[in-house]
Amino acid sequence: MAAAEAVNDPAKGRAVVLYDGQCPLCQRSVRSLKRLDWLGRLHFQDCRDTAHLPRTTVTLDPDRLLAEMHLVTPDRKRVHPGYRAFRWMAWRIPATWWLAPILYLPGMRWLGTRLYRWVARNRFNLVPCTDGTCAIHRQGDR
Repeated sequence: MAAAEAVNDPAKGRAVVLYDGQCPLCQRSVRSLKRLDWLGRLHFQDCRDTAHLPRTTVTLDPDRLLAEMHLVTPDRKRVHPGYRAFRWMAWRIPATWWLAPILYLPGMRWLGTRLYRWVARNRFNLVPCTDGTCAIHRQGDR
């Protein structure tokens, strides 16, 4: 069974970043992170593809996945949402190593979490959207 699971895991040995694949801001962020992930430590996956979510010891709630990005650790035993996912990635992406210690200064978790959640709630209003997806999401938020 373990061998079959290993074969089915396209991100074996890497963290899985679950993001909203219909969000232009999220797509833009993922493109940037992919360019910065020189060591190939991250695998990016649309959280809307619920049939292919990574197997993990922690339950993944589809509604929470849409509310903010989640990161599943390479051992599949922990899940970090939002700002905590961002901090986890900062230590593993060489271009952001300088930023990682700053993200742990007193008060930064409180501030970072609130800022991240504000951006996540308003993500469809922050980036121009030309395919109509954002209008659909804005109507659903009302």
